[in-house]
Amino acid sequence: MRQFDAYRKTTVDTSDNVKLVSLLFDGAVNFLKVARGKMEKHDTAGKGMYIGKVTAIVGELTSSLNMEEGGEIARNLRRLYDFVLDRLLSANLRNDMKALDEAEKVLETLRQGWKEMERKQAAAQAPPPRASTGAGMAVQA
Repeated sequence: MRQFDAYRKTTVDTSDNVKLVSLLFDGAVNFLKVARGKMEKHDTAGKGMYIGKVTAIVGELTSSLNMEEGGEIARNLRRLYDFVLDRLLSANLRNDMKALDEAEKVLETLRQGWKEMERKQAAAQAPPPRASTGAGMAVQA
């Protein structure tokens, strides 16, 4: 377990901001799915615990927004995060599966956007393909 904790710490310590936000969305979506399972099994304590974890992550994402420099994008993200928090509260208080679905849909959409940014960033940082020659032919990778 210590090795896994050390690995996870190293992964987070060396991650750039895009990767870190992407990991937060991964956690939020995964915890939300666990909360759904707890809700389906009528496990009130478990449901509350996992919705609480999602709420904490969304709260962290909200607090990381730079409202001064982020402009319209930051304002729109803030509204989306507020919507998700509202839906999570409703899901938790009323065992409202529809509210949980709505929160998950927004989080999954945002997650996919961050994953795409992560892929583009990785592609931009990748070294250019090298040309190789062999048997009188040039082959490019």
